[in-house]
This record gives sequence, structure tokens and C-alpha cells, in this order.
Amino acid sequence: MEIRHTIYSAHLGHGPPLRDAQWRASYGLSYPVFASLLDQLKPHILHADPSLPLPPDYALSMVLSRLSHGLSAKTLARRYSLDPYLVSKITNILTRLLATKLYPQFLQIPVSHRLLQIIHSFRDLTSLPNMCGAIDASPVNLTLNRNNAAMEGDLSAFRCRQGFPALLLQVVADHRKVFWDVCVRAPGGTDDATHFRDSFLYNKLISAEILKDSVVSVRGHHVRPYIVGDWCYPLMSFLLTPFSSNGTGTPAQNSFDAALMRGRSVATQAIGLLKGRWRILQNLNVGLNHAPQTIVACCVLHNICQIAGEPEPDPSTLFKEPKETGAPARVLESEKSFYYFGESLRQAMADDLQERLHQQRSR
Repeated sequence: MEIRHTIYSAHLGHGPPLRDAQWRASYGLSYPVFASLLDQLKPHILHADPSLPLPPDYALSMVLSRLSHGLSAKTLARRYSLDPYLVSKITNILTRLLATKLYPQFLQIPVSHRLLQIIHSFRDLTSLPNMCGAIDASPVNLTLNRNNAAMEGDLSAFRCRQGFPALLLQVVADHRKVFWDVCVRAPGGTDDATHFRDSFLYNKLISAEILKDSVVSVRGHHVRPYIVGDWCYPLMSFLLTPFSSNGTGTPAQNSFDAALMRGRSVATQAIGLLKGRWRILQNLNVGLNHAPQTIVACCVLHNICQIAGEPEPDPSTLFKEPKETGAPARVLESEKSFYYFGESLRQAMADDLQERLHQQRSR
């Protein structure tokens, strides 16, 4: 096949460093990572559609090219002399497989040794004990077309704070900027706290189904592993947020807020990296029915790159999220016990951090 020859002959004739740099520029990842990904996906691709007119390696290359460059199906079809319908069909098949078959392998809530590794790394970063993740949300811009006509009648729900139609992506990232939970369940007009409460993650945290091991004691408070977020999320015993958004707390509270936000920053950086590597997420040009799986597929690919140690692009070239402007989250009646415990726990951790900082300065 001429197209297939064009893809591979352009890259495989060079040494590994140059070849891998060219593969990253074309497909978002190096050739060894591509080859490993192909090995994992190939049986699923063949099973999903045995009559697919393209070989799995070429189909995967084409989809990665679309995701990494944000190309529309029509643009890619013209480039490779294919029917736009075929490009869309293959994209939908591959993103569904990434979002379902590979999701359990590359997106896992941390337990045991991995949980301890994450906790220790966050402590090195923030000086706070038992932190195991950072949560953040980001609107993914939707391109409106006839395939998305169903949403035309109610754009208000999809219009995010920045003014464009979007779906809301929620992520929890570890210290390596690897996601261990993602959720795409709400239109862009939904606030972060509501999206969080509608997620499976919230139910698992409320019921203590997850993050229940490795409990430590801070000034008499039992601290289970927790995640951190900004003031748009509700303060809970398992989700700690800053005392204030503008540094108006006590010295101990301000020191705690600065430490917490250092931890939270990994989620913001991870989202910037995600949207920088997989630029289709900057302007999602797929049908609304396939938009959530496309977003999740890109999150899986992001993790694959991070775990494989793929070089991160220059920070200046990454996608920059608009500054958070949402209102502080209100506390629901059903959450008050979690809130009050989180409030006393946060103050105890702030006092403990302040004492440790004072001891370090006086040595």
C-alpha cells in the first residue's frame, strides 16, 4: 500500500534517536512505544472489525496522527486519499479500544507499594504527609457540526466559564503527572464540585472503598491517604483544599496552602501536557457521542507516554489552562461530617507543618 510505505519509509531508515524524534513529531510517541502499543491493540482491532480495509499498524498510525495534530477527519482523508467516513470509523474504533481495553492497565487507583511510593514522593515535594494525588478539571473544547446537532438546542449547559462549548474532564494525577483516575461525565457548564460529586471516584472515597490503607497520625488525628484540590472542590477528610485563595490566613495556614498548591500543580501540569501532546483536545472535532471516549483515550495515551519515560515537550510549548475563577464549593448536608473532620485535620496539618518549618529554621 502506497500510504503505508510513505509512513514507514519516512522513519525507519534512520538511527533510533532521529527516528524516534520523527515519530514523536508525527504520532506523539516514539517508535518503540508505538510498537508496544500496537502489540497490545492488534488482537482487539482485528476482533473489533475483521473486515477493516486497513492493516492495524497503518490504522493506529493514522489515528495517532489525528489525535496528536488535532486534524479533522476530512483533512486526514484528503491527505491520505481516504473516505472521511472511513477515517472517522477507524478513529472511533481505536479510541474506544484505548478507552476500554487498555484503560484498566494504564489507569489504576494506587494501592500497596505504589501508593506508598506516591505518598513519599509527594512528601518530598510538599512536606505534607499522606498526600497521594491532585485533582483538577478542564473544559475540552467541542467543535459544533451537524453530527452534534442534538446539543444545538441547549448550548447553555455545554458552554463553560471561558465561553466555548465543552465537555468537562476531571483528572487525578500522581507526582509523575500520571493520571490514576479520569472522569468525563458532564457538559462544560457544570461546576467542578458537581462533576466531582457525580463521579465514581466520589462514591468510592465517601464509602472508604479506596485509599483506606497507610493511615498516619498527625497531632492525634488519623490521616488516611488524601487528594488535594483548589477551592472549587469541597473540603473533605479525603480531599484537602486551601484555607484561602489569596493568602489571607494565618502564617501557618498560608504555609500549608503554599505546600498544598505545590502538590496540586502536578494535575495542572499534567493537563497542559495532555493537551499539548494530543492537540485534538484543544478543539475536539469528533461527534458528541464519541467525544468522551476520545478524551479518555488521550488520557490513556498520556499515561503510556509518561510511564514509558517519553520526553516531555518544552513547558513553554504546552497548553496553558486559564486561571481558575470558580466560586468556593458549598458543603452539602450529607457531607458535613467529612467537612468538619477535614477542617480540623487541615488545621492540625498546618500547625504541624509550621512547627517543623520553625524547627528547621532554628537549627
